[in-house]
Amino acid sequence: MTALVRKCIQKMAAYVPGEQPSDPGVIKLNTNENPYPPSPAVMRALGQINGDMLRRYPDPECKALRSAIAKLHGCSPDQVFTGNGGDELLALCSRTFVEDDGTIAYFEPSYSLYPVLARIRDVRSRAVCLDKDFSWPDTPERIASRCSANLFYMTNPNAPTGRLYPKRDVLSFCKKSKGVVVIDEAYVDFAAENCIDLALRLKNTLVLRSLSKSYSLAGLRAGYAVGPKELIAALFKTKDSYNLDRAAQCLALAAIRDQPYMRANARRIIATRARLAGALQSIGFLTLPSETNFIWAKPAKISAKALFLGLRRRNILVRYFDGSRTRDYLRISVGTEEQIDMLLKAIAEIQSRLAKGSPSKNGNFF
Repeated sequence: MTALVRKCIQKMAAYVPGEQPSDPGVIKLNTNENPYPPSPAVMRALGQINGDMLRRYPDPECKALRSAIAKLHGCSPDQVFTGNGGDELLALCSRTFVEDDGTIAYFEPSYSLYPVLARIRDVRSRAVCLDKDFSWPDTPERIASRCSANLFYMTNPNAPTGRLYPKRDVLSFCKKSKGVVVIDEAYVDFAAENCIDLALRLKNTLVLRSLSKSYSLAGLRAGYAVGPKELIAALFKTKDSYNLDRAAQCLALAAIRDQPYMRANARRIIATRARLAGALQSIGFLTLPSETNFIWAKPAKISAKALFLGLRRRNILVRYFDGSRTRDYLRISVGTEEQIDMLLKAIAEIQSRLAKGSPSKNGNFF
C-alpha cells in the first residue's frame, strides 16, 4: 500500500508533538501551555454557543474576529488572516509562497515543524545554524543573502531557546530577504518588544500570532497573521473553505477583546519565569535569557536526559530534545508557583541522591 503514498512522505519523519498525558496528577511543564485559565469572557461566550449556531457553517472570512484583531494592531481587516492555530498558518505559507523548485529556510535549533513542512512540500530546506550561545551566527544581511530562500520561518522569541532577536536585526534581515519572511511570534506577549509594525510596512513580511500561549487557548486552535494586503489575499486563496469553526471564532473574539486579562496573566508568568531562572542559576544551572513562557536550561552535575527521566519518574514532565545542539538542555515551561515549587524540590532531591550515591527503591539514582 505504500506505493500509493508520495515518496517524500514515505521517507520523511513526522513532527513529534509534546506528550499529552491523561493522568491529571502529572505536572505538565513540557508543552508551553498557560497554567492559568482563559479570560472569564471566553467562558461566558462558551456558554452562549447553542445548537442552532453549530448547525450552520461559520463565517468563511472571520469578519468579526479579523476586525477585532485589526483594531488591536491599528491596521485594516484586509491585513489580517485567521486560521486553525499557528501550525495551519505556517503550512499555508509553505503552500502559498514556495514554488516546487523553491527553498524554505529557518534557524537551527528552532521550531521542529519547519523542516517537516519543507519535506511535505518536497522542496529544498536550508537550516541556518545559530551560534554557540544560540544567537545569530552572522550579520542579518549576510544571512539573508546566503539563504536566498522563497520562505524563511523565524520564531521570535525563538523556541526552544527563548531568545529574542533584536528588532533592528530582524528589520535588516527582512529588508535584505528576497522571499517572504514569516516572523512566528507565538511567545511575543511574554517579550519586551514585537515586530507587528514591520509586517505592516514591509512588502515581504508576515507576523504570526497564536492564542495558545498568552490567551490560555491551546485547546481551541486559533491564530492569526498580520501583513501586507497582497500576502494576506494570497493566503485566502489557499486556505480551506471554513478553516476556523464557529465556536473557535466566537471564543477567540472574546479573548482578543479582553486584553487586560491577558496582559495581567502574562505579567504573572513573567514574574514566575524570573523566579524560576534565578532558582535554577542558584543551583548551578546555565539558563539563557528568556522572553517566552519557558526556560532553556543546562543542568549542573547531571545530564539533561538523566534529569528529564528523573523528573518524569516523579510525574513532572519537561521537554528534552535529543539533537546535537539541544541534548544538553531542557525546556521547562513556566507553571504556577506551586508547580515550580514542586519542580525545584524534585530537582533538589535528584541532585542530593546523585551526590550521596544513594539509589532510590527502584535501583536508580534519579
